Amino acid sequence: MSVGLDIGSKTIKVVELAKVGQGFSLKAAGAVSFQGVQVDKLGEEKEIAQFASTLKKLFADARITSRRVVLSIPESLAFTRTVKFPLLTNEEIESAVKWEAEEYIPIPVRDAVVRHQILERQETGNPPQVLVQVIAVPRLLIDKYVNVASAAGLEVIAIETELLALSRTWGAPDKTTMLADFGARSTNVGIIKNSQLFLSRSIPTAGEAFSRAVSMGLGVTPIQAEEYKATYGLTEGQLEGKVGRALKPVLSVISDELKKTMSYFQLETRNEPPRSIILSGGSAGLPGMAAELTRLLNMEVQVGNPFTRPDIAIDPDSAKSLANFAPIYAVSVGLALRED
Repeated sequence: MSVGLDIGSKTIKVVELAKVGQGFSLKAAGAVSFQGVQVDKLGEEKEIAQFASTLKKLFADARITSRRVVLSIPESLAFTRTVKFPLLTNEEIESAVKWEAEEYIPIPVRDAVVRHQILERQETGNPPQVLVQVIAVPRLLIDKYVNVASAAGLEVIAIETELLALSRTWGAPDKTTMLADFGARSTNVGIIKNSQLFLSRSIPTAGEAFSRAVSMGLGVTPIQAEEYKATYGLTEGQLEGKVGRALKPVLSVISDELKKTMSYFQLETRNEPPRSIILSGGSAGLPGMAAELTRLLNMEVQVGNPFTRPDIAIDPDSAKSLANFAPIYAVSVGLALRED
């Protein structure tokens, strides 16, 4: 069994997959909302115990059998950078990253866990170069995630960033795709090529910004705004289009950032820009979201359902019950798909 645990700022998602031949079978999935202290802010034993209690209840309610988990770290709390090197050997690149890491990350190396992977060797470029992804996560942050998981009786076997997990969920050979994962407080944006994450960033505009816009625009309470947002989204024909008009300026900000990300990717990596974008997360399924982004970006936009992957078997009843919530499980599915 493989369990992916995605701890967001407002919801926790978990997925359990079983290996079956060359593919997987969905054994269980569940999600829970919470309003407590975020993991990176946990300090007192009481806070850790409360968070651990939430995890225990989620695992029990979702009927997760394994206690060995792969965890995700919020993109906004990790430092990810694509670095250009001359045509060095793998060993030379490893040595260079080790000794020069502080040039690429904003925290002391002694306080971070640093990993790298070679993305692409551009031997015919001018000049020839190697693209290397460097990821650094504060050790203290990793310790907090491991501690709260341990308090819940879980064994952490691996930790990775949210976009790395998403690149596993949506990656495909010989294809370049943009990802936009809407959280409550930030939208994670990534570009994957040949199933590898080439570029990642976090935009501080997401679900809560959408809700605030509706609340202020329509003069309703935050709770009502959440309901209106989920029910009417960006559609024109509902509620005289008032909700859509409130949401569009926020989505326009995100759209502009997506365009900047594509331009930067093309300039820095010498690659063609992505031709399609996959949406996931809580706001991905808002009515009219994909259509409006298609208009703004002039490219193919689809709402991702990780449970429709051909290598994941799922019974019809589970597929039906998860269909409306599938986009929120994209990270946890990617975590559970990790086999190494």
